[in-house]
Amino acid sequence: MAKKPQTPTKDDSQSRQSRKEALLARKRERQVRNLRIAGAVVLVLIALVIVIALINELLLTPDRAVATVGDRNITLHEWQERVVYERAQRIIFLDNQLEAFGGDVGIVQQFGGSVINELLDPEGLGENVLNVMAEELVICDAVAERGLDITDADVQNEINANFGFYGEGVSPTALPEPTQTIQPTPSLTPIPTAVITDVVPTETPFPTPTTGPTATPLPTATPLSQTAFDEQFGEIMTSVTDLGATEAAYRNVVRAQLCRNRLAEALAEEQSLSRVAPQASIFVIVADSEEAANEVQTQIGADGFLTAWNTIASRIDDPEATEAPATQSFELLWRTQDALQTSVGADVAAAAFELPVNEPSDAIAVDNGDGTTSYYLIMVSGREERELDESEYETRRQEVLQAFADEALTGNLQLNELWRSRVPTLPVLDSKFLAAPTSTPEIEPVEEVVPTVELVEPEATPEPTE
Repeated sequence: MAKKPQTPTKDDSQSRQSRKEALLARKRERQVRNLRIAGAVVLVLIALVIVIALINELLLTPDRAVATVGDRNITLHEWQERVVYERAQRIIFLDNQLEAFGGDVGIVQQFGGSVINELLDPEGLGENVLNVMAEELVICDAVAERGLDITDADVQNEINANFGFYGEGVSPTALPEPTQTIQPTPSLTPIPTAVITDVVPTETPFPTPTTGPTATPLPTATPLSQTAFDEQFGEIMTSVTDLGATEAAYRNVVRAQLCRNRLAEALAEEQSLSRVAPQASIFVIVADSEEAANEVQTQIGADGFLTAWNTIASRIDDPEATEAPATQSFELLWRTQDALQTSVGADVAAAAFELPVNEPSDAIAVDNGDGTTSYYLIMVSGREERELDESEYETRRQEVLQAFADEALTGNLQLNELWRSRVPTLPVLDSKFLAAPTSTPEIEPVEEVVPTVELVEPEATPEPTE
């Protein structure tokens, strides 16, 4: 006889339900546990990436080379530190200019426009700094090769000298008394244009001259104390560090300048750089048009160059004239060709060293760079070897130094483009230097009011009675 199926009881259904819930609970636990493990792994990976990025950015990248000169490197950190210092120096310069010009931004923009443009072009400034640092690297290496190492004491002494501090209570070496400079005068006596022979006396007394301010004597050199030096140096460093630069960058700049000075001296001695050079003295007549130059040449053909030159030099110009004279003349005494090129142009300078003495030149056209042309007529009055002045000699030393640096860098300088994405832009130029200058308000002329006067007819005078 078949058994009848048993009807599940209430306890059995509750038991199955409990087992199902337990299985679901365990499944949820496994899922939560897997999610937690995955989340932990993701967090660990993220933390690991951050740590690696920080290590790379803070420890590894700053030591990467942005420029290589031979086997020497300029690191990213060194370059960024120098760029920040250069930006700070330019901002301090602009602030000082603004103070000196009484807060007139327009004048600062006029005289410091190139500095403002450098600060507005971070990449251009950064590249320029990188090239300068590469030059300094080869120059300082050349100094070390010659046994002229720059010590920390040398750097400190140079900083002291820049502030006028030569030791506690020690005065700087007194400069020699300047000798009177003889002003160069024309080689000819100017021709007077008019002579007054009759003096007509007047009763009007001459005005009493107002006494002008007396000349203030130059300050005498006084010893600078250690305290005063520390105070002045501290102020400078505070202004630099407040803008994010470092004292180390400042000292590196001083060290590089010492390297330049010492190598320039050494190269001048090694190459026996001469202190004398060919120099020429010339008479110059300048005309502002070809027609005026032709008129001068006609006069030169008739009367000679010196007479034409002296006639123009002795001319008394009308002070009320609205236009400048068409010609002018002057004399340049004992100039090198480079100096003449700076003042009158390359073509005129070349002619001064090619023309025979006392022979006039033809008109030499010189482009003034502003759309106008001047016409020069010259005559060489003398040419000989003469000693260079100190500024010209220093210019030649710097040219020798620059040629050495350029040759040392040719083929040995490699730039890493890494720097382009890491150019410092701090400190930021204050927006006040970018403001449009305030225009001068136009003052409308005030019409002069002429008071009207009423004319009153006089009363008729009564005729006298007999």
